[in-house]
Amino acid sequence: MWWARLRGRYPAAAPLCFPPWRPAGLAADWRLYSSRGKEKIDMSMYPVESIRNFSIIAHVDHGKSTLADRLLEITGTIAKTDCNKQVLDKLQVERERGITVKAQSASLFYNHEGVNFLLNLIDTPGHVDFSYEVSRSLSACQGVVLVVDANEGIQAQTVANFYLAFEAQLTIIPVINKIDLKNADPERVEKQIEKLFDISADECVRISAKQGTNVEKVLQKVVEKIPPPQCNTADPLKALVFDSTFDHYRGVIANIALFGGEIQKGHKIVSAYTKKRYEVNEVGILTPSEQPTHKLYAGQVGYLIAGMKEVTEAQIGDTLFFYKQPVEPLPGFKSAKPMVFAGMYPVDQTEYNNLKSALERLTLNDSSVTVHRDSSLALGAGWRLGFLGLLHMEVFNQRLEQEYNMSVILTAPTVPYKAVLSSAKLIKEYGKEEITIINPAQFPDKLSVSEYLEPTVLGTIVTPHEYIGKIIALCQDRRAVQKDMLYLDEHRVMLKYLFPLNEIVVDFYDALKSLSSGYASFDYEDAGYQTADLIKMDILLNGNPVEELATIVHNDKAYATGKFICERLKDAIPRQLFEIAIQAAIGKKIIARETLKAYRKNVVAKCYGGDITRRMKLLKRQAEGKKLMRKIGNVEVPRDAFIRVLKRQTDK
Repeated sequence: MWWARLRGRYPAAAPLCFPPWRPAGLAADWRLYSSRGKEKIDMSMYPVESIRNFSIIAHVDHGKSTLADRLLEITGTIAKTDCNKQVLDKLQVERERGITVKAQSASLFYNHEGVNFLLNLIDTPGHVDFSYEVSRSLSACQGVVLVVDANEGIQAQTVANFYLAFEAQLTIIPVINKIDLKNADPERVEKQIEKLFDISADECVRISAKQGTNVEKVLQKVVEKIPPPQCNTADPLKALVFDSTFDHYRGVIANIALFGGEIQKGHKIVSAYTKKRYEVNEVGILTPSEQPTHKLYAGQVGYLIAGMKEVTEAQIGDTLFFYKQPVEPLPGFKSAKPMVFAGMYPVDQTEYNNLKSALERLTLNDSSVTVHRDSSLALGAGWRLGFLGLLHMEVFNQRLEQEYNMSVILTAPTVPYKAVLSSAKLIKEYGKEEITIINPAQFPDKLSVSEYLEPTVLGTIVTPHEYIGKIIALCQDRRAVQKDMLYLDEHRVMLKYLFPLNEIVVDFYDALKSLSSGYASFDYEDAGYQTADLIKMDILLNGNPVEELATIVHNDKAYATGKFICERLKDAIPRQLFEIAIQAAIGKKIIARETLKAYRKNVVAKCYGGDITRRMKLLKRQAEGKKLMRKIGNVEVPRDAFIRVLKRQTDK
């Protein structure tokens, strides 16, 4: 066997640390081997009263994953080794970027005052683009551990995540992390928590997750403060699917939270969403690797394999119940609202079916992405994808490349606009008066529209007070309207602004971090639509419009945006043997132009003296050749140019 060969190559003294992003086949073989070698756990030892389901929530980089690693070590779920860094972050993209993208769950066994407890932990992402993962995770919990950095204090995403937990009426345990840092000020952070969240400073737990200081107290607080789930084993089966993954060997693996009844291998179950019937092949818990069990009981969180072959069968938010014992479906989840749309096309059209299959499997794992069929004259058949933000879009693209070996062309990101139609012909064609525009190519003409609407967001910025002037200037430049300003303490300020979404979606976060030396944080939530003076701007290369670079802009910013895109394209497009005219146009009017000069061979190098007519003849012949080449030459825009072109420079 391959692991025996590995053992022969590496001595027994050195523990085998498999990277969580090992190849799919290797991972599956290892899981099969490890699951066969383990005895099945009897989950009946853990009644509902001794179960605690909780999530760890925090701002980006405040130490959620490190705290999760220490909790796994303390409870003996994983061995204590130097390999334990981001144990629950299984994706390669998470390890490379040092961020959590996907919420991961693990079951911990903990003995408190002589009683055995089953703690189901869910580690959640911290970036604003992945707040949908957080809200989904909270549906399977009764409490949360809110982690705050002792050095940075409360940040924008801390506030957003607190209110997600507060609205779900969950018990909140505040934890102040990184107290070992030189500049840590836990007293200041306790005052911020008391002022902003109305939680007493006495309830805060001071820890250092990296060094393991005081971490056990967090587990004690979880057991004492968080209530057990309200459900009964005697009730009929009611299981919520809160996450799912696709395995090439075993099909769909659904993560479930049981709100009633019990489930085991051989049971016949039905999906409330698809109405399809399945036979359960395997149930188990995640520790964080899959550990099969005999049964799962009410209040427990685990995984289920039931021979679901199609990726569309495990809908997140679905309710599973016994065949011939129907129950009232659980409310499920509010579907994620895409904030950014981009076209995705295969580099080669022969790869279309492979890319379609990869997209289906990846969207099962990331249900917040919306997919619509689309086609382009230049790029052929493809899809229009909706993402929660630009980081989400970049991570999705990176996962396609790493996990499925797919190279794609991504077009410029746009936000969903609306248009109120005045033309009776168009109203009849669309069947409604108000239409949503996710592709600039479908932007209706101004003559047939009574008004355009653009999406807005309510943004929260938390910053040290010395950067307020620069940040207010940046917000005003982005057409934002100030709504509120609150001092959290003598050093930190919380600003609230109403932003047009298209002004912040591409590079506002980068500009904010740059202006504030990395200290300011930003979070936003949807705030509906408002009327706006919008126009469609086309980009022309040698007079031919590039459909993928067409953008919708505000009238006041049309000239500046057009000039900027032309300048960026001049840098992004490689020089050719002929001259390229890069133009920005609104309708027939050209508002900006850049010229990319041709590579030019020195045809007169061989002339040494002699009559000037010889020299002029050679230059004229070269000019005619370049003119002909310009007529028939194709200009190819590089794959990564679409994102590079739209990322603005930091405002100077």
